[in-house]
Amino acid sequence: MKDTQVAQLLNELESALKAAKLWQPQAPSQAALLSSAPFCCDTLSFSQWLQFIFIEKMRLMIAAKVPLPTSMALLPMAEQSWSAQSEDYTVLLAIVAQLDNTICGVIS
Repeated sequence: MKDTQVAQLLNELESALKAAKLWQPQAPSQAALLSSAPFCCDTLSFSQWLQFIFIEKMRLMIAAKVPLPTSMALLPMAEQSWSAQSEDYTVLLAIVAQLDNTICGVIS
């Protein structure tokens, strides 16, 4: 059940990133993807990290039926990353919050 909810939220996140024009048609360089910094913050924007690392990894885990993480806190990074933007990222922030809550087992 949790896998299904997370998969749906990943689809919603992808759609919201596209609607906000944050979805990129080309992947960053392999070197950028291999950063060891949290969220690859030294080589990727948070939106790129979501697209090219987080969403991909979570979808692979669901497909492989590997247990998903039981704890996650992406919302603080999302808020920090998008707070200085002039665009309204309320929908994106809500989806990220739902992902955090679903992974952590918080009923909303």
